[in-house]
Amino acid sequence: MLPQNLLPSKLMSSSNNNMTLVTEKMKARAEVYHGDEVCRRKFMLLLAGIGLPVGLLTLGDIEECGHVKELGFVWLKHKQKKKHKFENVVVWFDTEVTAYFERNKIKNPTGVKAKEFLIWISLCEIYVNDSSPNGSITFKTPAGLSKSFPISLFQDDRGDRNNNLRSS
Repeated sequence: MLPQNLLPSKLMSSSNNNMTLVTEKMKARAEVYHGDEVCRRKFMLLLAGIGLPVGLLTLGDIEECGHVKELGFVWLKHKQKKKHKFENVVVWFDTEVTAYFERNKIKNPTGVKAKEFLIWISLCEIYVNDSSPNGSITFKTPAGLSKSFPISLFQDDRGDRNNNLRSS
């Protein structure tokens, strides 16, 4: 196994407190916000702006978020690791979550895993398929496996794309 200082930054775990995928160079190019309320509002605007449901944001106690617009790179930092349950799938968030945003798509997320049938699975892509009759959102793994859900699961009673995930 290679020493951590020789691993590419994409492979380094953000669960180690002194490791981060967000470098000072990246922060210098980004819009950076601090505090839970501001970060939630900004992140929900980002999700809605690229055509994704804001119900994907399930984290609380967000300390920092940032967005490098020209790269589509985003991050969220919060105080502690979180688990959330959606239907019969548990989603785990590390203290730092990063991803690249594109229209209707989140690519290369780090710090996010899903658990189904007692197996933790990394995600490599989340995307909205508007071509289905009522729209669906698909979660894809690096192995090519995927699972789709109706977008309506991420909307509240008013039709907003809001948070329907429950903390466990």
